[in-house]
Amino acid sequence: MDVTPGTTGDAGQSAASIALEGIRKRYPDGTEAVRELSLEVRTGELVVLIGPSGCGKSTVLRMVNRLIEPTGGRILLGDEDVTRVDPVELRRRIGYVIQNVGLFPHQTVLANVGTVPRLLGWARDRVRRRSEELLELVGLDPGRFGRRYPHELSGGQRQRVGVARALAADPVVLLMDEPFSAVDPIVRTRLQEEFLRLQAEVRKTIVLVTHDLDEAVRLGDRIAVLSEGGRLEQYDTPAALLGAPASPFVRDFVGADRGIRALAVTPVTRDALDPPPADPAGLPEVALGSSAYDALAAMLTAGADRVLVTADGRPAGVLTRHRALGAGR
Repeated sequence: MDVTPGTTGDAGQSAASIALEGIRKRYPDGTEAVRELSLEVRTGELVVLIGPSGCGKSTVLRMVNRLIEPTGGRILLGDEDVTRVDPVELRRRIGYVIQNVGLFPHQTVLANVGTVPRLLGWARDRVRRRSEELLELVGLDPGRFGRRYPHELSGGQRQRVGVARALAADPVVLLMDEPFSAVDPIVRTRLQEEFLRLQAEVRKTIVLVTHDLDEAVRLGDRIAVLSEGGRLEQYDTPAALLGAPASPFVRDFVGADRGIRALAVTPVTRDALDPPPADPAGLPEVALGSSAYDALAAMLTAGADRVLVTADGRPAGVLTRHRALGAGR
């Protein structure tokens, strides 16, 4: 299957940037769920919204596809203000994945995946071809799983079908509301790995809501930390967020063990290396670009205080324990 960045299969739409410009949500009882939030998501970027319960992160997500109507502000997909378009037509251009999947129980897996293309009036053969292609893309054999019903699948398999359905009409944007939280931790880790592989192929613009900081750090290109009322406390890469919290709120939210998380997302670079020794025999090895956490783990396993860093199989330098520990600061 030929999948080019920003597209999947024969539908051929491109990903689009998202810009939230002063969006607000005020309910009739006076509750302000979101106050004046501005945020930009670049094309092909995966941005995670995270924060304590009640901070408005799911409300923000649902305003993008107008499942919740904003009280004010603008929401741009590319150059288009989607607050001024038909919401039903809009949702057919935006993929949406939720925690409990929401598959239709009396339809087969193939029929579930093809839901939006059918609504768009695609020819039957094209819908089937596209549905089979997407099942393969998420790691489910269409010959084995296509005729099954949702109750015949495991939780992880149902979640994969939900992702396939969201991608079926090649949406310009993919919205994901705690998509992996309903499965056990082992399956969740596998789904995250599979999703990272999938995103590397399709490069969609994705906004993902989670309450799990480890998931945010693992998946996000950038993370937006929200506090009550949808206030944006910090918007940064995982490494920058963990290494330099912008406020006491963010520092408390990411926790005392943020240094360990930071090491896991901080790559080993040439700038941190000492020259390689004449005889590196016996030193543990990691590849250039590995995380500082992996470098420290290699040292601890070998009982060493430094590790040989290689590039294309050749020695690039030595990373000391001191420099590895300082990488996440």
